[in-house]
Amino acid sequence: MDRLNELWPEFWKAALETLYMTSFALLLAGVLGLVIGVLLYVTRPGGLLQNRVIAALLNFVVNFFRPIPFVIFMAVAQPLARVVVGVGIGTTAGAFIIGLAASFAIGRIVEQHLVSVSPGVIEAARSMGAGPWRILFTVAIPESLGPLILGYTFIVVALIDMTAMAGLIGGGGLGAFAQIYGFRQFEPVVMWAAIILIVAFVHLVQLLGTRLARKVMRR
Repeated sequence: MDRLNELWPEFWKAALETLYMTSFALLLAGVLGLVIGVLLYVTRPGGLLQNRVIAALLNFVVNFFRPIPFVIFMAVAQPLARVVVGVGIGTTAGAFIIGLAASFAIGRIVEQHLVSVSPGVIEAARSMGAGPWRILFTVAIPESLGPLILGYTFIVVALIDMTAMAGLIGGGGLGAFAQIYGFRQFEPVVMWAAIILIVAFVHLVQLLGTRLARKVMRR
């Protein structure tokens, strides 16, 4: 316990690093994933803007990068991180790589929830003269909004988990704190303090996401 008292400044610094990486990664992955998912949905066979070439290319990219283990993906994406954010190691680089990796998963989640919208609703909008983009933004996305929120909530929880691995490239955060000051120095109290705070973050995100999804689906 004395050791944990000594490390309180580092502990809260690590907590802020975890929040920073998660927020940065969520913003990046949320935007990129939404774009990828929408393009997958509209260009698929029978989609609003069917295009076999673009659909095949997007599917290849997503199917290629999505299965790569995150530990390996971090090493592969480091050169790109240097180009985009100026550094290949550290908290910002870790957040960028996490967001990039998560964008492919979000793309699939967005596509799957958009595809689940009833074809009858889409056809009804078409019969009233609505164009592809109007159908997308006024019918497809609003109809799938509740499940999409739950999908994004799941990804945020995964992002928090991924920040723990970002310590391998100097990303910091609670995962790195638990490993360096807890596991390696045989300080279980220090390690469990970090674990409990991570669990608290995950629980809060899950609670907020579930409540927001319920509110949207009741409308």
